[in-house]
Order: sequence, then structure tokens, then C-alpha cells
Amino acid sequence: MLDLLVSPFAMGFMRRALAGCLALSVAAPPLGVFLVLRRMSLMSDVLQHGVVPGIAVGVAVAGLSLWAMGLGGLAAGLAIALIAGWLARRTGGREDSQLAGMYLLALAAGVAMISMQRSIDLTHLLFGNVLAVDDTALFGMAGVATVTLPVLALIWRPLVLESFDPGFMAATGGRGGLWHLIFLVLVVLCVVAGFVALGTLMSVGLMMLPAIAARHWSASLAGQVRVSVLLAVLASFCGLTISYHLDIPTGPAIVMTAGGLWVLSMLTGPYASLWRRAAARA
Repeated sequence: MLDLLVSPFAMGFMRRALAGCLALSVAAPPLGVFLVLRRMSLMSDVLQHGVVPGIAVGVAVAGLSLWAMGLGGLAAGLAIALIAGWLARRTGGREDSQLAGMYLLALAAGVAMISMQRSIDLTHLLFGNVLAVDDTALFGMAGVATVTLPVLALIWRPLVLESFDPGFMAATGGRGGLWHLIFLVLVVLCVVAGFVALGTLMSVGLMMLPAIAARHWSASLAGQVRVSVLLAVLASFCGLTISYHLDIPTGPAIVMTAGGLWVLSMLTGPYASLWRRAAARA
């Protein structure tokens, strides 16, 4: 058993993938907790699809340059979020419907653009490739974590206040829109940073599933953040091990592991779980 757990990480590319996923596990789940708190869980899905055209443009301009694809994905993700909000205000429609239209169009356009370029494997882009986590990708993931955590710490109090009582924030001139925009930038950064190992369709899984599961283990916001990071670290390690031994894409393996932890939390967690509901009725 010990050999099954340790042997995959005897190789350098697996150690780099583990280090990168651990960096994402520290940075992304706290953002997921805030997305759940702000009833914006599906916003993460919109952003992970919205970055695809930007990545495709980066490939067309600079080839398989990680920095070009990352900058393109960052620009595309922010553009999707800002344009959808602007359209909702100008047309009077619901923002969620504008986001749905934008991300479907962005995903279709991005896949079409990538399919026309022979230099990149669409499957690896959408579902991740652990072999693609080189030193540049690792430094990128670590850099995003290094930026995300201090910035989130700086905006923690106003972001919590704006999440619980946006009316009070607006009445006191608290610039809630500014904190919301900074928060969206952090979310897009984590989505873009994770696409190398987890793929554009799976990078949000490490952000959202531990955050959703953490609600069943703690009633406080700080407690949910700590639990979500712990669950993400566990999902990263176990998912990479499963990916190595079963020869399946890294992204789906990690996300399925995180999903299994969510199901376990939903069944047996001490807060709002099926077990607790059944015990209360009994």
C-alpha cells in the first residue's frame, strides 16, 4: 500500500504536478467558499468556459507559450464577466441569462479555433495533461497562489461584509463593486493557472467541490475555508495517484476524487448532512 502511494512521485513530472496542484489547493478553495456564500457557484463554470477563446488566441499568436495562453485566458475570462454584466444592465435582463449566452458562445468559438490549429491536442487542453506541468507551469501556479492569498487576506473583511449585507455596503459608500471586481480577477487567475494540469473543463472542480463539501464540516466561514483547503489537498494527492495507476487524465481523476469527498461529506458530515437530518427526525 505504501509503495502504491509513494511510487508515482518518484518521477519528476509527478512531483511537479503534485506541487502545482497543492499550490492551487491552497489558493482556489477559499475563493470557492466565497462563491458559494455569494450564490455565485455557477459563475466559476462560466469563467472556465470563457477562458477557452483567449487560450486559443494565445496559441495562435505565440504557439504553446504558457504565458501567452495564460494572459489570453485571463483577458477572455474577465471580458466574459464584464460584458455579461454590462449587457444585463443595458438590456434590463437577468445577468445569469447573459452569462449563459456568453459562455456557450465562448466555449464553441474557443473549441473551433483550437481545432483548426494542429499544434495543440484538444483533449489535453480540455481535460488536462500531467506531462505538461513543466517548471514554467509550476512557477505559474505557485505565483498565482502567492498573489491570491495575500490579496484575499487584504479584501477579506469588506468582501465578507459585501457578501452578507451588500445594501449596507452601498449605503456607507463601501465600494462593493471594487471588491467584487478584485474577487473576480482572483477567480479567473486560479481558473487559468489550473488549466495545464486539470484542463479548462476541470480546473474549477478543485475550487468548488471542496468548498461545497466544507459546508458539511463547519458552520463558520473561517472553518469552511480551512476544511476546503484540507479536502482539496487530499483530492489532489489521491487524484494524481489514481491518474498514474489507472492511466486516466489528471483533471477527471482529481475532480472525481473531490466529488467522492463531497458525497461522503454530504452523507456523514456533522452539519446539514443526510445522516444528521435522519438522526434529527429519529
